[in-house]
Amino acid sequence: MTSSPPNGQNITSRQERYAKLKVDLQTYGSVVIAFSGGVDSTFLLKVAIDVLGLEAVLALTATSPTYPEFEFREACHLAVRFGARQLVVESNELEIPGFAANDRRRCYHCKSELFNLCRDNARKLGYAEVLDGSNLDDLQDLRPGRDAAAELAVRPPLLEAGLGKQTFACRSARFPYGTEITAERAAPDRPLRNFFTRTGFRKLSGSLSW
Repeated sequence: MTSSPPNGQNITSRQERYAKLKVDLQTYGSVVIAFSGGVDSTFLLKVAIDVLGLEAVLALTATSPTYPEFEFREACHLAVRFGARQLVVESNELEIPGFAANDRRRCYHCKSELFNLCRDNARKLGYAEVLDGSNLDDLQDLRPGRDAAAELAVRPPLLEAGLGKQTFACRSARFPYGTEITAERAAPDRPLRNFFTRTGFRKLSGSLSW
């Protein structure tokens, strides 16, 4: 069962939801997108470029010890493929006590760090809005990161347009709550995952649903 869009509008068809997304993006003028290379932020980046043009869109990608190298390379590859402006910044969630302790607010701490970086760079570089790829399916799960987005006025245009995707697990979600996240624990699967990437295998994180 699909939930109604948060603005209360009854947007039912694929065309109507996509049209609303484009109209909403047009009103922003210029945007910084929190871009991880995942299916949601990739879709948002592509549509934003189509609507606003390359000059008005900045993809911000934050590197960290918990961000696998092959996923970072894939994000950079996608940005180049779209012709997007991409800004890579350093972040280290492991230095945030609440994140490393892996409490139930873990994603809040992570997103707060990311969105602050986006907001600071948007202000410095003259972009009007900060966007992220949150979507309709995120309403079905515990998402403390939405609190961070609300606090920093980060807009979720996919969610606002009533667009969703199949649920996928974040990289750190494989650790049970209460298990401390360290660089050593986050890293062991990187060589194997990098091998699959180099040999042509791709992990499909999810796909958009309408």
